[in-house]
Amino acid sequence: MPRRRVTISAHHGVHARPVAELARLAIAHGAPVTLATAGGAVVELASILAVMDLALAEGDVVTLETVASPDADAVLDAMVEVLAPR
Repeated sequence: MPRRRVTISAHHGVHARPVAELARLAIAHGAPVTLATAGGAVVELASILAVMDLALAEGDVVTLETVASPDADAVLDAMVEVLAPR
């Protein structure tokens, strides 16, 4: 399963706008994409409320994972860019 570990570097953490973008990407992907926190919480990124409940902040480390597919790496890379913009 393709996976990315990322340290959140978005200056204000993960608020409504980035969470909505993550959900949009997950839904467009068509396969479940999960986000796991260092504390063990696991949520599907298609659920805006589930991700918002995590209250992710700058410096938190999360792992994104989805099933293998032709576009899995691209969708995970796009999600990493939302969480840790360059």
